[in-house]
Amino acid sequence: MSTFIVEGGHPLHGNITPQGAKNEALQILCATLLTPEKVVVENLPDILDINNLIALLSDMGVKVEKQSAHSYSFQADNIDIEYLKTPEFLRKAASLRGSVMIVGPLVSRFGQAILPKPGGDKIGRRRLDTHFIGIQKLGAQFEYLTTSKAYSITAPNGLSGSYMLLDEASVTGTANIIMTAVMAHGTTTIYNAACEPYIQQLCKMLCRMGAKISGIGSNLLTIEGVESLCGTTHRILPDMIEVGSFIGMAAMTGSEITLKNVCYDELGIMPDAFKRLGIEIVRQNDDIHIPAHDGYTIETFMDGSIMTFADAPWPGLSPDLLSVFLVVATQATGSVLIHQKMFESRLFFVDKLIDMGARIILCDPHRAAVIGSGRLNSLRGTAMVSPDIRAGIAMLIAAMSAQGVSQIQNIDQIDRGYENIDKRLNSLGARITRYSD
Repeated sequence: MSTFIVEGGHPLHGNITPQGAKNEALQILCATLLTPEKVVVENLPDILDINNLIALLSDMGVKVEKQSAHSYSFQADNIDIEYLKTPEFLRKAASLRGSVMIVGPLVSRFGQAILPKPGGDKIGRRRLDTHFIGIQKLGAQFEYLTTSKAYSITAPNGLSGSYMLLDEASVTGTANIIMTAVMAHGTTTIYNAACEPYIQQLCKMLCRMGAKISGIGSNLLTIEGVESLCGTTHRILPDMIEVGSFIGMAAMTGSEITLKNVCYDELGIMPDAFKRLGIEIVRQNDDIHIPAHDGYTIETFMDGSIMTFADAPWPGLSPDLLSVFLVVATQATGSVLIHQKMFESRLFFVDKLIDMGARIILCDPHRAAVIGSGRLNSLRGTAMVSPDIRAGIAMLIAAMSAQGVSQIQNIDQIDRGYENIDKRLNSLGARITRYSD
């Protein structure tokens, strides 16, 4: 495992540009399988999860060309379907959560796919029922192969459009179903669809490729199946989770920084939610300026009750942001309840924040009460192990604001979602040293 040694107490100063959005990029890369023509994808983040998926696509037969640091072309004109049955594919796909979204494109275009039980963060149960049920309603059949511990998905009679009401507004589930439906015969109606900007981006890209999708931006999508799709060029949005991470980092360390080219109009309620934590956010065209904070005070609700932040389907707060909100609240004045509804293990990293001096009550696997003490009780450096991407960045934020030196192990988890985070932050004045085993 690689390790960060973080010397806390150093404020940041300067400009930083968010990377391309990881969650959008995973969908877009899988969508390149839908056409034999060339697809160019720009603003791809150089992170482990994306690089691993690009390598997996290449192993499947996709022609991959790196055009610049963050721009690639993909041409899936000679896919090796037999490779999907090999132990190597099963091992690589199982290690990457985003591999689940290759199912839709493969079944849509080739009528078959293999899916091992995907990996990713250890943040509790992440069921695939929404994916499977939606794809089944389009005519696909699922069989669990006990010997290889993988699902075999086939469409022996082809795919046909269908009406479906999703049991949850799953982002990856919605993306997978959309990619399955775009070349199915007839009309597909998806109700309770996720409508995050990343889903909107996927739909707009598919429409440029020749798909017929209406209702983009709403939770009711209508898809008219087409015979084939063509190539296109697509640019990934800035990563709103990284934007939120930098806002929290600036507040915690008393720093003055400017986030460049954030696509502010696509951030939803996130800036206003940070303002309710007491953080001043200044919009400058498409940039965000965070002035230096001596302190910040959490608002209460209008009736005086304690503020609550909970994850919710778009345009609500992303569950990926709640770890950042939790750690930032530890150094605020006031109290807040963090309610992580989606994943039951994502708050279990708070014991390390408590070791650092944070006043947090873990009520149950989904809820934590944070009693902020302002700057009266600064966090202390400690040793930690990152269990997942978002807990890892929260630990890094805490370590940067703490007194003394902290050690964060298993930072490969952070690298899965944040590009060269140590180098980028050190250029602003942080003191982060990486040790690789």
